[in-house]
Amino acid sequence: TALVFPAFFFNSEIFRAEKISKLYLKFPTTPSITLFGADLGVAAPVWEAALHLCRYLEDQSVELRGKRLIELGAGTGVVGIVAARLGAEVTLTDLPLALPQLEANVSANKPSGGWPSLPPTVLPLSWGEDHMNFSSDWDLVLCADIIYLPETYPLLVETLAHLCGKGAPAYLSSKMRKEHGTAAFYEEYLPSRFNVELVYQDDKQNNNIYRASLRTNQ
Repeated sequence: TALVFPAFFFNSEIFRAEKISKLYLKFPTTPSITLFGADLGVAAPVWEAALHLCRYLEDQSVELRGKRLIELGAGTGVVGIVAARLGAEVTLTDLPLALPQLEANVSANKPSGGWPSLPPTVLPLSWGEDHMNFSSDWDLVLCADIIYLPETYPLLVETLAHLCGKGAPAYLSSKMRKEHGTAAFYEEYLPSRFNVELVYQDDKQNNNIYRASLRTNQ
């Protein structure tokens, strides 16, 4: 089964394919910035950290079927869409300008027999601003390559603390960029509210995956 990212790119010369979680993903190596009438910037490409997270969930046999899952900064939605194809009830979130791309990718990747559970929901979420509009009773919170703007780190921790308030673990996959102080997020900001565990490290790709759980005294 092939997943297509985004819906409007069908030229095989600009696609790269990966087999992840028993699903073939197709996505553009060229950013889809102009397709949706807005400068999507970092929301346009499928980032390697997202593929690492997909592989990790598969390799570790993380149970997704029937689980309620929210993805932050979803971008193209690849992680959440894979989870939905594997039976999770998924909510994809990002800033409003990224939502048309997310909706198009969800539509393009609907299985021929329908979604195993519910179709993914696409909603806007600005960290530290409207996170209280979302519940705290998720089973999983997923994040892929969203740690790159230091001014947003406290807002992201606040948002994660709310979403994980009833015990959901968060899995965060990141390219460890020195210029963005990514390590500081995991060593200083996130531990201020969470127990943080490094569960996967790829030194060659400079990509780490962390599992975070809200401390019970929070």
